[in-house]
Amino acid sequence: MEVQVAPLRAWDDFFPGSDRFARPDFKDISKWNNRVVSNLLYYQTNYLMVAAAVVSIVGFLSPLNMLIGGTVVVLVFMGFVWVSHNKDILRRLKKQYPTTFVVVIMLSSYFLISYLGDVMVFVFGITLPLLLMFVHASLRLRNIKNKLENKIEGIGLKKTPMGIILDALEQQEDSINKLADYISKGKE
Repeated sequence: MEVQVAPLRAWDDFFPGSDRFARPDFKDISKWNNRVVSNLLYYQTNYLMVAAAVVSIVGFLSPLNMLIGGTVVVLVFMGFVWVSHNKDILRRLKKQYPTTFVVVIMLSSYFLISYLGDVMVFVFGITLPLLLMFVHASLRLRNIKNKLENKIEGIGLKKTPMGIILDALEQQEDSINKLADYISKGKE
């Protein structure tokens, strides 16, 4: 299936007034995770634009260190995903604790970058955009269009870059299973 780029959402939808933001329910981790995954899929192009702006500023100030930092993070991410696909215990941990998995990747990247280059480039050029995405995705309430787009992505009717990343982190299988259960209940 061909990878499609998600549309850029209107900025007044992406960052409206405080009425569309709410603190997540920290007691229900699966609901919070579902909100984050949904928002990451729905606003992925907006997140890419914000991240590109931050990376461009930091890259302009320190291009070589930014290149080294980006390369290290990508290689560490690919290494962790490969290892987790080949080791069942890591696969289960990745599926149960996706945030911990990402934090381990970031900490491993941090230590490698501190050995190779400038740590501040890592903090501002790589971690800050990820933190901004996570905070927005955690706080932004979903709407009907958001939920509909995520169902289309979840059942495989279209594939986007964020969907591929979330698949690597095994965060979309639950949506597909829930939809399949819902359809089978509807047939009965």
